[in-house]
Amino acid sequence: QVQLVESGGGLVQAGGSLRLSCAASGRTFSNYAMGWFRQAPGKEREFVAAISWRGGNTLYADSVTGRFTISRDNAMNTVYLQMNSLKPEDTAVYYCAAEGTQPTIPRTRSYEYDYWGQGTQVTVSS
Repeated sequence: QVQLVESGGGLVQAGGSLRLSCAASGRTFSNYAMGWFRQAPGKEREFVAAISWRGGNTLYADSVTGRFTISRDNAMNTVYLQMNSLKPEDTAVYYCAAEGTQPTIPRTRSYEYDYWGQGTQVTVSS
């Protein structure tokens, strides 16, 4: 089992920045690829960003490319999502997730992830 706890969400004005953190405990964090997903009210959960288990490969949704950066610190068992130039359409609950198949390219589909955090709310005002 892997336990994931997100933090860092909040209310920010458009154009502002937030950094989300996801702290992992349980099994060896460095064995897991990590992803960030988000879900806005009335919408399906969507992929935001992912990082491979070694940290060498990252993927981003088109909507956040150039604005968001995913990173990981295996010594701290934590994955981060730096969000810059935030827009009102980024408003959602953000979830981190872990999957342990160790693919070279991290996965982008929510059903491919085994463990999920409880989510943290991000609200961007216009």
